[in-house]
Amino acid sequence: MKKLTTVILAAGHGRRMRSSLPKVLHNVSGMSMVEHVIRVAQSVNSENIICVVGHGKEQVIEQLKGAPVKFVEQNVQLGTGHAVMMADDYIMEGDILILFGDVPLLSKATLNDFVSMHQNGDNDATVLSTKVDDPKGYGRIVRGSRGFERIVEHKDATPEELEIKEINSGIMIVKAPILKTLLKQLENDNEQNEYYLTDIFELILKQQGKIGVMVAEDDYEVMGINDRYNLSLADEYMQQSIKKKWMLEGVTMISPSSIYIEIDVQIGKDTVIYPNSILQGNTIIGDSCMIGPSADIKNSKISEGVSVKHSTLVDSKVDDNASIGPYAYLRPKSDIGKHVKIGDFVEVKNSRIGDFSKVSHLTYVGDGEIGTHVNVGCGVVFVNYDGTKKHLTQIEDHAFIGCNSNLVAPVKIGKGAYVAAGSTITDDVPEGALAIARERQVIKTNWSSKYQKKV
Repeated sequence: MKKLTTVILAAGHGRRMRSSLPKVLHNVSGMSMVEHVIRVAQSVNSENIICVVGHGKEQVIEQLKGAPVKFVEQNVQLGTGHAVMMADDYIMEGDILILFGDVPLLSKATLNDFVSMHQNGDNDATVLSTKVDDPKGYGRIVRGSRGFERIVEHKDATPEELEIKEINSGIMIVKAPILKTLLKQLENDNEQNEYYLTDIFELILKQQGKIGVMVAEDDYEVMGINDRYNLSLADEYMQQSIKKKWMLEGVTMISPSSIYIEIDVQIGKDTVIYPNSILQGNTIIGDSCMIGPSADIKNSKISEGVSVKHSTLVDSKVDDNASIGPYAYLRPKSDIGKHVKIGDFVEVKNSRIGDFSKVSHLTYVGDGEIGTHVNVGCGVVFVNYDGTKKHLTQIEDHAFIGCNSNLVAPVKIGKGAYVAAGSTITDDVPEGALAIARERQVIKTNWSSKYQKKV
C-alpha cells in the first residue's frame, strides 16, 4: 500500500447545532464525532493524520490530547479547498485522503475498499458517492461514457441532472503531487468567496487525468451531522450497528431498542441484557451475566456469571458469580469479590469486599476492607469521614456485623468477631470477640397508661 496521509476537516462552526461545544466534539455512542473519524482513518494505516481545526480549536485540541494526530489551524473558514491548503506542509507524497470531522458513521470496511479501489486503479483522484431517494440540496455525480464527468451542485443542475440519485459525499482521495499543484490553482470567484475542493476534479479532467468513483452502499455512512436531529439519527444508526454486532457474537438482548451500549464496551457470550440498561465507557462484561433490567454501568469490569439488577456501577470491579442489586450503587474503586451479595439500597465506595461476603440491605460501605464470608447486617454505616479526612474500616474473615451498627473509622473488626445490633463501635474488636456498644434497655412497667392520663 502506498504512503497515505489523512486530512480531517474539523474547523467549522456548526451553528445549526446551537451549542457552545464545537460540532465535531458532540458524542455519538460514547465517542466524539471526530474521534470516530480518527479511528477509521487509523484502520487504513494512515502514516499521518492531520486535523484542521478552527472554531473552538482549544476545546478540540484538548479533547484529542494523546490521539495520533497533528493539528493545523484554519483561522478563517474560506471553504473546503482553503481548509486543505492549511495542511499543505503535509501534502508531499503518496495519497491524501480527505475526511470530515462531522461524518462519524463511515465504516472501516467501506474506507478500506475505497482506498484499495483508488490505489489499485492508479487513479489520480477517487470520489466516494452514495445513492439517496431524495438528493435535494446535494451535489450530483454526473457520469458519461468514460465514467466520472463532473460534480454539479443542486442549484446549477439541469432538470435531467436533478433526476440523478447519486450524490457526492465530499470524501475523496487524491495523489499528493496532483493535489498540491491543483490547490494553488483553485479560485474563489463565487458568491461565497470560498475555495471549493471539488473544483480540483474539473482541473484533473482538463489534464486528461483519471478519476474514479466508488458508491457507498449505505448512505448513512456518509451522512454529515449538521444539527441535533442529524446527531440523533447518527446515534440511532450506530446503536443498531453496535447491538447487532454483539447479538451476532452470542449476546441476548431483551427489547434491544431500550438498551444503550457505547462503542468501546465489551460483552461476553451467553450474557443477557434486559431492558433499559446502559453500558458506557470501557465497560467489560464477562460471559453468562444477567445485566438489568435498568442497569447503568460505566467504566467497570464485570466478570463471569454476575447479576446486576436496577443498579448503578461506576469505575468498579465485580468478580465471578456476584449479585448486585436491586438498587445498589457501586461508586469508584469498589472491588467486589466472588459470590458476593450486594443487596438493595447498598452504597459502596473505595472498598474491597471479599469472596462470599454479604451486604444485603440499606448499608453504606465507604473506605472499607471486608474479608471473606463476612455478613454485614441491615442499616450498617461505615463512618469514614471525620470532617477532614477519610479513614479505613477493616473487617476480617467470618466476622458478623449486626443490624443498625455504626463503625467509626479508623477501626478494625477481628476475624470471626461479632458486633451486636445497634452498636456504635469506636475501638478495635479482637478476633473472636463480641462487641456490644449501646445503652442497656430500661423497662418502665405501666408507664403508658400513666402518660396517657397526663395528656
